[in-house]
Amino acid sequence: MSVRARTSLLGLCLVTAAAGIFHSAAAQEWVAPRTPDGHPDLQGNWSNATLTPFERRAGQPAVMTRDEIDRLEGRAGAVVTGGAVPSDPTRGPPPITGAIGRSYNEIYYDRGDRLAVVNGETRSSLVTFPADGRIPELTPEGKRRKHEYEKFRSQFNQYDHPELRPLAERCIVFYGSSSASVMGPPMTPTRGYNNNFTIVQNADYVLIRSEMIHDTRIIRLGRPERLPKHVRPWFGDSWGHFEGNTLVVETTNIHPLHGPREQTDKIPQSEDARAIERFTRLDDDTILYEFEIHDPRTYSEVWGGQVPWRRYDDLLYEYACHEGNYALTNVLSGARYQERQAGRRE
Repeated sequence: MSVRARTSLLGLCLVTAAAGIFHSAAAQEWVAPRTPDGHPDLQGNWSNATLTPFERRAGQPAVMTRDEIDRLEGRAGAVVTGGAVPSDPTRGPPPITGAIGRSYNEIYYDRGDRLAVVNGETRSSLVTFPADGRIPELTPEGKRRKHEYEKFRSQFNQYDHPELRPLAERCIVFYGSSSASVMGPPMTPTRGYNNNFTIVQNADYVLIRSEMIHDTRIIRLGRPERLPKHVRPWFGDSWGHFEGNTLVVETTNIHPLHGPREQTDKIPQSEDARAIERFTRLDDDTILYEFEIHDPRTYSEVWGGQVPWRRYDDLLYEYACHEGNYALTNVLSGARYQERQAGRRE
């Protein structure tokens, strides 16, 4: 069953991320703006920041209660308020933890301040199917491919060469929830900051540019003319068409190392992996993003979810990842130093 079939009629629903209220009358009266070529106008700056986790906790219902909403959103607000207090200039150095988060003032983060609301429901996960809200189990082939990949990498130390470092650390593409890509497919929010996009379009293309590492997806419109199977761009080969107020995008030729859990579980996708995404303009301030992941050689079933996007009434700034990427050279040169020291001791 498709994502579209799993939701109510999109023309009758309104995602109100600011308040979470369902206004059917307003949704029926609202008319989507059109571009000069007659397509629904998706252009502008948007944000998909949300407190909602990508996958659901085991045993948790799909929809949150009012008490849960107040507790989680209130706690997030308290963290921001407390973390934005000016630092004590006489404080000592932060503890060495191996994570940079404890060294950052909260002002540097923008994780969103609300949970995702779709069809008037406050969701407990962005993944909505399977029913447990979690990425499904791997197939036997998927498990074998994962094992082979892990075995190949095990012959190296993690700082032996730059190709072993995560894609985001190398400023190639950035990752979001559960290490799915910010730019997709699927497009998921980060747990840090810069969950912002700019969409521009004309009669032949829809372009989505992320603030994070200024990644850009170019979606061609019309009848697909697929790339050769061996050509695997980072964001795949995306073709789209409009169905009512919805841009429907099918992506193939996805790079095997760029997908859900690329950073964590190291599950290379199969060559047959494809994604179906839907971008629906629901009102002046909301786009509903929906996704399905089809990879029967890797996952035991089709899975997907929904992420509301809110209009972002601000500027997107340059993300100079390569220019400021001292971490990669530092960790590699540090590893070489340790190797030289070990050689001297021997």
